Amino acid sequence: MSENEKLEQTKAVKAEKKKDVKADKKPGFFARIGKWFKELKSELKKVQWPTKKQTINNTVIVILCCIVVGICIWVFDALAGSVIRALLDLFGKG
Repeated sequence: MSENEKLEQTKAVKAEKKKDVKADKKPGFFARIGKWFKELKSELKKVQWPTKKQTINNTVIVILCCIVVGICIWVFDALAGSVIRALLDLFGKG
């Protein structure tokens, strides 16, 4: 047997042992909830929260973009309505 085959066999044996141990010991419901909250807390510590200035700046940008998109939609709607009205008048159905 080559060394690679031996390493693969030992890895397979170790993986089987880990599966057996994990299958035997499953933490309780409340232990899992506690673990989840601990992990949640540690992940939230890693988050880079924006400053107040960044938050205000981003909020203003979003509001302005919403206003610009709203105006574009309003202009397109008015233009489309005028075109449809003109076509209906042209063909005498309006």
